Amino acid sequence: MKVKGLRWYIIALIGFATVINYIDRSAINIMWPYIYKEFGIADVDNKSALALITTFFMIAYALGQTFTGKLMDAVGTRLGMTISIIGWSISIALHAFARGLMSFNIFRFLLGFSEAGNWPGATKSNAEWFPAKERAIAQGIFGAGASLGSVISAPIIALLYIAFGWKMTFILIAALGLIWVIPWLVINKTTPDKHPWLTDKERDYILDKDTEVNTVEDVAPVLTWRELLKFRNTWGIITSRFFIDPVWWLFVTWLPTFLKEQFFFDIKQIGAFTWLPYLFAAIGSLIGGYHSSWQVKRGVNAVKARKNSIAIGSIVMLLSLVAIVYFLDSLKDTPTLAMILIGTTLFGFQFLIGNIQTLPSDYFNGKNVGTVAGMGGTAAVIGTLLTTWAVPVMTKTSYVSFFVLAAALVPISWICIKYITSKKIINQ
Repeated sequence: MKVKGLRWYIIALIGFATVINYIDRSAINIMWPYIYKEFGIADVDNKSALALITTFFMIAYALGQTFTGKLMDAVGTRLGMTISIIGWSISIALHAFARGLMSFNIFRFLLGFSEAGNWPGATKSNAEWFPAKERAIAQGIFGAGASLGSVISAPIIALLYIAFGWKMTFILIAALGLIWVIPWLVINKTTPDKHPWLTDKERDYILDKDTEVNTVEDVAPVLTWRELLKFRNTWGIITSRFFIDPVWWLFVTWLPTFLKEQFFFDIKQIGAFTWLPYLFAAIGSLIGGYHSSWQVKRGVNAVKARKNSIAIGSIVMLLSLVAIVYFLDSLKDTPTLAMILIGTTLFGFQFLIGNIQTLPSDYFNGKNVGTVAGMGGTAAVIGTLLTTWAVPVMTKTSYVSFFVLAAALVPISWICIKYITSKKIINQ
């Protein structure tokens, strides 16, 4: 049996895995403002408790990014992604048995470690299944999955919570990941060079990569973490993600709490409003991936194309965040406008982040792509941890400093990409 366009089925499955990933991780943030009192947590300690839970998740996520990056390079994306999603499905189901803050922390740690594999796994899979000129589009589809997961998670979680309570909500969403494994193992039988369903035409298309990029994994050596850190390109990816990813996580973690405190929303209203910014983000992910791939097809160097798109996304983010800071007081009576401005911020983030995440596959050979992607993910988590603990202190009286912090991080990340990484694709 031959299947035309098999690579698009693979990236669609990766996208669905990312949707599930974000449904699972978002559940606690959406329900927390309404369940924390069940665990004897006072109103004044609400945000600090959520910050602690998030910290356990993010520490594990940081460790998991680097570990699972090596895992994907060692066992391949087929098995690596399977291990990752089974692990996080079991972990989210365990949340239903939490009895207090400590058990939540333990289960969030397990969830963070296993969920981390989705990102280096997706980046490596895209490098395997797509030539350089389509890689950013594939990364954009994968990134759109993160946004789509956030779009649908709020109404889904709100409805499940209202209908079944918080415990059954965790169990029901855990089933999604276990179901996903079945088509993944059936369709993604092996790598493109050996897949029996792949047509000869598509196989030749996938394997006929840009001559500037490594095409034979066995030719270049597998580098250690220490060896990879000797390259400026590695540091450019690491530092840029250290500064830019916390902006996304500020909203993923704190948006429901912001809406409750700023607009006095109940969980039904959060379900009705929270999806809008992430719809903007999903569109940004797709357009950002298309934009850089369109440039590559027109003859622009792949790295330069990625950087052009990163610059555009940075400008959109910065302008949106400055507008939020300037108009924040007047936005208290117009939650829809606030959601639109937050949406344009996340549009810009997703426009650029897929291109940053594509750079490891532009700069490095297949045996090192997952590792570098994982190192970038670890740096992103470290930056996010710092901002997570800053939020409860910064937002005691106002959210102005929250948005000022986000705005300050954007140009710093762009400078890291612009001036630390090299301008050309190199062979390593």
